Amino acid sequence: MSNTPIESTAIVTVTYNSANQLPAFLESVADSETVSLPVYVVENDSPAKSETAEIAKAHGARFISLPSNLGYGGAVNAAVRELDPAVSFVLISNPDVAFSTGLVSELSAWLAEHPSTGAVGPRILNTDGTTYPSARALPSLRTGVGHAVFSRIWESNPWSRHYRAEGITNDAARHAGWLSGSCLMVRRTAFDAVGGFDESYFMYFEDVDLGYRLGKEGWKNDYLPTTAATHFGAQSTSSDPSRMLHAHHESALRYLNRKYSQPWLAPLRTAIHLGLSVRLKLVLRRGRL
Repeated sequence: MSNTPIESTAIVTVTYNSANQLPAFLESVADSETVSLPVYVVENDSPAKSETAEIAKAHGARFISLPSNLGYGGAVNAAVRELDPAVSFVLISNPDVAFSTGLVSELSAWLAEHPSTGAVGPRILNTDGTTYPSARALPSLRTGVGHAVFSRIWESNPWSRHYRAEGITNDAARHAGWLSGSCLMVRRTAFDAVGGFDESYFMYFEDVDLGYRLGKEGWKNDYLPTTAATHFGAQSTSSDPSRMLHAHHESALRYLNRKYSQPWLAPLRTAIHLGLSVRLKLVLRRGRL
């Protein structure tokens, strides 16, 4: 007898100084479904790795300790390589997330029923209950530069609204350019076909790039707002906000440079670089880290 979709699913979370968050995450996973699911905790060689290992063991999760910090995408790739061949769907999540009841079963059923979908993401809720724009359009030259320059000084600008898909307010499932890596489920065959996450993105934009490459290969990225996860905010990225902000801008520049790599687009790549630099300086100057 073949497995049901949820029985063919594994969960992967990446930790770095996440010992304070991991217990609640693992309890959330256990409480969200009536069946026990394999959970892989991938530790990115942080000072808290021994404590993280103890927490994972106490909750029955499988612990993978990496010898160095590979970044988010690299850690996820390492875990996926360790999965049982019978695993068809992989739910990738930050450890600072709480699952709603039935989240894993709903996402896995969606992938089973939609064979052209490579990734599906739930509604992501902020701690105040509002919806985070987790299913967005792919950054383009127009929206990318406009969002980069104006998002911090003119929040309702049309480029940011288009990029965040803020004009779409209904609760129906829809396609998206990319889905937030804080919580999404991937079809393993699709994930493997595109080579998983691009590990040159140490932090930020690895999920944007994944959505872009899945789309190029004909896979759909679907947003399923009928199920939800609450994101509490990453502890591991909050200790040095200036460094994180620089990393975000470097990753954004890498993504747009690669997407628009044609020689004749060199002037536009220069404009992108200028726009991102202006945004970084404005944010640092305003102290909005």
